[in-house]
Amino acid sequence: MYFHALFESMASKTPVGFIGLGNMGSPMAKNLIKNGYPVIATDVFPECCKELQDLGAQVVDSPAYVAEKADRIITMLPSSPNVIEVYTGSNGILKKVKKGTLLVDSSTIDPAVAREMAVAAEKMGAVFMDAPVSGGVGAASMAKLTFMVGGLEEEFKAAEELFTCMGANVIYCGQVGTGQAAKLCNNMLLSIGMIGTAETMNLGIRLGLDPKLLAKILNMSSGCCWSSDTYNPVPGVMEGVPSANNYQGGFGTTLMAKDLGLAQNTATNTRTPIPLGSLAHQIYRVMCSRGYANKDFSSVFQFLREEEAQ
Repeated sequence: MYFHALFESMASKTPVGFIGLGNMGSPMAKNLIKNGYPVIATDVFPECCKELQDLGAQVVDSPAYVAEKADRIITMLPSSPNVIEVYTGSNGILKKVKKGTLLVDSSTIDPAVAREMAVAAEKMGAVFMDAPVSGGVGAASMAKLTFMVGGLEEEFKAAEELFTCMGANVIYCGQVGTGQAAKLCNNMLLSIGMIGTAETMNLGIRLGLDPKLLAKILNMSSGCCWSSDTYNPVPGVMEGVPSANNYQGGFGTTLMAKDLGLAQNTATNTRTPIPLGSLAHQIYRVMCSRGYANKDFSSVFQFLREEEAQ
């Protein structure tokens, strides 16, 4: 019965293209399938498509081919150059995009690149929105992401039904690029908060405090933050977080360094002082060169412990 009902609902919904099936894109695309949307997918690494294909997705070999088949397309890619290539490259979306197609980019990129893609899409008669996400892999799997959306408000309504299949919070931020701006501001604060939590926990431990006790005190006091009460960086304090698993999974140090670089660029362009954001950027860049590149960004606690030992 379940599969019959799912087949009927898929038959009644128009296909959604999905490009970029990495740690975030794959669970997002799965949630679209769970909600009855036929998915047409591609990834630069074909092995990433296998699991989705087994769930019923149609896998094709280029973004251009996705654009031929679907008039709503979501992209989830690692960086600005990847987005430029997928949209404007020789096998890119804009080579074959149909007039009226809705293009939604959930990558975290420079707001200026988002605006460039919007202009390029408009020339082809398509509509581009930036919709970066917050919440990480866990929230992507459970369809509890927060989407920060920039674009035409009337198009936001059309895209909202897709966002609600993949996320719990969908927030319209304004014109194209404002979604990216909100995401970069959030991640800058997140990095500063994580470094502060790691420093604080490390100092408390050196002063003889039990880490679980210290975390409990912080979390009922004014120093409480997401990094202390939901994502504590100290091994053994919390279960189900990267620090409990040798900092595997989660949000990689490389990606945090990339996002902080974007925040630094936008701060320079707008002549905005970000002393702590700049320092956080440098710390995460150094971590990338010291063997932490593929570890979760909360591994800054381990990095600080190693620094004191030298």
